[in-house]
Amino acid sequence: MDVLVSAGWLAGHLGDPRLRVFDATVQVRRRLFVPTVRTGERQWRREHIPGSVFASLFALSDPARPRRSLTMPPAEQFAAVIGALGVSDDSHVVIYDRRENMWAARLWWMLRTFGFDHAAVLDGGWTAWRQGGYPLCSDPCTYPPGTVTASLRPELVATKQDVLGAIGNPDTCLINALGRRQHRGEVNEYGRRGHIPGSRNVTAWEILDRKTQRYRELPELRHKVGPALDASQIITYCGAGAAAASLAHVLVRLGHPRVAVYDGGLLEWCADRRLPLELGT
Repeated sequence: MDVLVSAGWLAGHLGDPRLRVFDATVQVRRRLFVPTVRTGERQWRREHIPGSVFASLFALSDPARPRRSLTMPPAEQFAAVIGALGVSDDSHVVIYDRRENMWAARLWWMLRTFGFDHAAVLDGGWTAWRQGGYPLCSDPCTYPPGTVTASLRPELVATKQDVLGAIGNPDTCLINALGRRQHRGEVNEYGRRGHIPGSRNVTAWEILDRKTQRYRELPELRHKVGPALDASQIITYCGAGAAAASLAHVLVRLGHPRVAVYDGGLLEWCADRRLPLELGT
């Protein structure tokens, strides 16, 4: 299975008994630039891709960390929750969301981090499915419980110490997947303004076609990422690991062999006032 599939591909494979389709949407509301988050389960109950099940990223994240952080859980917890949703080691998983692919990409990255490689993001998500005129469903859907063998790949998750070591290191490129205003320090969503020193800014929105919500073509994506692809390692980050996972998904498709997501993101970084931030571009 490719890591990115089209709505047409998914429509043609809905009858596959090994297929597991998940809506992983998280809804974000902002008040005075401060985001609040909740699951998109209400929208899924109203209408969804036939056979799809809702997968809450909050239930799949570390219960010991703040709800907003979406931090990677212990492998045993992840295996238990994703197995209860119906995933087994031989399943084929397709994930979509109702926003900008980033929530789907976050769950894709979590699966990848715990050693599950038969997963893909639906290119364009709910938008592409609706624009393609494919069937919709409002009936409750579930899968029989499955069993997943979860084994952490630590090289796919960057820690705060890894990011500190990357600052000024020519072999590692830090990329901020958040918006330009946040990168420049013009807004404050995470307690302090600015970006991690030396990091580039490739937003999770500019890698998409905004009308279709599909990822841009690979040559255009390669141009947007630019010389970062020459670095031995790339660490992507955002606020809590969703936008960063969407960019990491693109980097994997571009063939970079060493991509990690800073799991703590700016929520963790900005909370430690000893850690540096830069303003401007």
